[in-house]
Amino acid sequence: MHDYPTTRLLIDGEWRTGADGDALPVLNPATEDEIGRVACATLADLDDALDATVRGFEIWSATSPFNRSGLMHRASALLRERTEVIAALMTAEQGKPLAQARIELHSAADTIDWFAEEARRTYGMVVPARVPGVTQMTLKQPVGPVAAFTPWNFPVMQIARKMSAALAAGCSMIVKAPEETPASPAAFIRCFEDAGLPAGVLGLVYGDPAEISSYLIPHPAIAKISFTGSTAIGKQLAGLAGQHMKRATMELGGHAPVIVAEDADIDAAVAALVPAKYRNAGQVCISPTRFLVQKRVADRFVEAFVNGSRAIRTGPGDADGTDMGPLANSRRPSAIEEMIADATEHGGKIALGGRRLGNKGWFFEPTVLTDVPDTARIMTDEPFGPVAVINRFDRIDDALAEANRLPIGLASYAFTTSGRTQQILRDRMRAGMLSINHIGLGLPELPFGGIRDSGYGTEGGPEAIDAYLDHRLVTQLH
Repeated sequence: MHDYPTTRLLIDGEWRTGADGDALPVLNPATEDEIGRVACATLADLDDALDATVRGFEIWSATSPFNRSGLMHRASALLRERTEVIAALMTAEQGKPLAQARIELHSAADTIDWFAEEARRTYGMVVPARVPGVTQMTLKQPVGPVAAFTPWNFPVMQIARKMSAALAAGCSMIVKAPEETPASPAAFIRCFEDAGLPAGVLGLVYGDPAEISSYLIPHPAIAKISFTGSTAIGKQLAGLAGQHMKRATMELGGHAPVIVAEDADIDAAVAALVPAKYRNAGQVCISPTRFLVQKRVADRFVEAFVNGSRAIRTGPGDADGTDMGPLANSRRPSAIEEMIADATEHGGKIALGGRRLGNKGWFFEPTVLTDVPDTARIMTDEPFGPVAVINRFDRIDDALAEANRLPIGLASYAFTTSGRTQQILRDRMRAGMLSINHIGLGLPELPFGGIRDSGYGTEGGPEAIDAYLDHRLVTQLH
């Protein structure tokens, strides 16, 4: 893109380069060409950002929830107006098709609007006293400045979830956004700036992830952290936050199981699951990955799923008719190739795909593996790419045993028309989210988060804003 910008840091209302002038290249995953650069923050820049976020918190926490809500609605309106421009930036730097980039931005705007209304509902309560003359009140107040760490797969939506809840609660925030996809987050945050958000309430930094997280999390100015990323890194950051008694929300890795029972509507299941699998080239934490299909319908399901996968049109995200763009960076194709090779060495079969596409860009074929034993790496480690693994099971108990075998528990899916099976799944599936007979996750009004090694806390629903609020008691004798 000839108009892809150089992305700068936002510190105390000023867009600026890092103190030492360092910048990293930004590559287009469809061409591997450098399209721009992104500024890197030094420790001196982080100190400035921390000072600014403290001042921003003093201003924003004193702003009424009514006025916070109004500003957030103005920002969401600007985001909707700028969708085409920001979507083009996102496709250029991340690779996803323009249609999916537009959906991400509209979903982010919906999230802002929903939390803008939640800002008006941060109610405390009066608790009846046991004796005359005593008033007992609970108050909800913003916890303080927040540090947020976000990934490259949904460069705007992942910020929107964290930022919307924080701003609604009255918190300021420093966002450490991904260096691979910097321009769309910057354009997103500019919507809040142009809506009138005071300087210092939002900061945006890029640079060395380990250096930035190890500096921000222990800093006395930061009261809470929110992180989306791998389980391994999440555990490190959660441990660091725990050492300093910092509140944390952790949305970590997934490896979503899909149980397809013999009584399921197979055509409807395939119609829902194929686009869900290849959305964003499979680089989605809630992507359906481990397909467990009851034996009586397994052959039919595999045939239908392979045919649906074969119809996926792969190409540059800005090309007409593209269903799936390239993988987002050079690390992903090699990692997926290694997983597929390991799966076949363990006896798995390739029903479709399994290879890179073309000589330029990080494109990968839609891939379907079958009959992969649980000793293969791909049955334990999330592929984070366009790979579906389809295995067979005899009884629902067997499918649940495999679904719950891993210590992770983010998203899960099931297709069945049996009320009894649905009840069993509701009771026994060990995941933070379960969607039965459709793909129904990720709406602003619904909880979004995992259990076990997939993290804790939620970034959706009414519960999400509570993570950014202190609950205080005032009891008073008159």
